[in-house]
Amino acid sequence: MNVLESIIAGVREDEARRRKSPQEIAEMISRAPAVRDAISSLRTNSFSIIAEVKRSSPSKGAISAIQDPVALARTYEAAGARAISVLTEERRFHGSLGDFQSVRTAINLPMLRKDFMVSEYLIRESRAYGADIVLLIVAALDDRELKDLSDCAQGLGMQTLVEVHDEEEVERALKLDATMIGVNARNLKTLEVDLTAFDRLLPLIPDSVLKVAESGIATQQDSRRARSAGASAILVGEALVRSESPANAIRELTEFAN
Repeated sequence: MNVLESIIAGVREDEARRRKSPQEIAEMISRAPAVRDAISSLRTNSFSIIAEVKRSSPSKGAISAIQDPVALARTYEAAGARAISVLTEERRFHGSLGDFQSVRTAINLPMLRKDFMVSEYLIRESRAYGADIVLLIVAALDDRELKDLSDCAQGLGMQTLVEVHDEEEVERALKLDATMIGVNARNLKTLEVDLTAFDRLLPLIPDSVLKVAESGIATQQDSRRARSAGASAILVGEALVRSESPANAIRELTEFAN
């Protein structure tokens, strides 16, 4: 079992443990805040950042305790982030739906639920907790699952960030008519990072699609590389939560292009 398969197995176990009835989820969705338009927000700037609340990862272990995720998200928002990502996977990333919900009520930006979406229940749960964007990892899903989960998300008004890691996955994402595609420089099976993925894959995606560069972006040089390859946005977590000044880090990573 590779790393991705192991994470997904845990996600399925945790989903089963906290699963609510269809009636409960439907009631929560009916009370959820209105969806915020992530693509419009990210296109406000010529180059935007999705700033992530991230405590831990399988590759790095503990990254930051983040005692107050709301305060951190407000810092991100004030510094110019155009969307906020909150990890909710519990076992490897030490995230929670509680973190997500508390941040969602405190900020005005679109929010990505950063987790491993492998069932329609998880998509519905995401909307119930106020998600505006959900992550669909091509490597974790077959084509039927991708379409079904994408249709479910769109039916609930949400947008999808479709994540790819190689040329074949880019083709699959484009067949899905994805409007937002993320190129992840981290191989989720080995956890190795290769920033040349941006150079190889971002140019394969039409400019009509919002292109996001994910993982391994720690310096302005990394950010410039992603921008030069065609990214309209970057998703950054570790570099921000490790920084003494997340606000300054956001400006360093984005202001050169705006």
